[in-house]
Amino acid sequence: MAQSVAGSGVTVNSVLPGPTHTPGVEQFITDLIGGDMPFEEAEQRFIAQARPTSLLGRLILPEEIANLVLYVSSEQASATSGAALRVDGGVIPTLIP
Repeated sequence: MAQSVAGSGVTVNSVLPGPTHTPGVEQFITDLIGGDMPFEEAEQRFIAQARPTSLLGRLILPEEIANLVLYVSSEQASATSGAALRVDGGVIPTLIP
């Protein structure tokens, strides 16, 4: 897609979010880990068990994803096009040992 609009001033990028704190994810974690503990504790257990590679060590906030979208939608990102931009808290290692 980015190639099809090259030279037009339009940029095309993909935003790839990782595990995000939404009401649905909160319910999923509560059901999976157990509802008898504070959500913050259940979240920590979930990250440790299901997403141990997370460098962030917590769920991503929707606002954190929105911040990247805001940037790539701005004039400051005019040279960023055709990119897959991860907002995953480091869940997926970039380099494999």
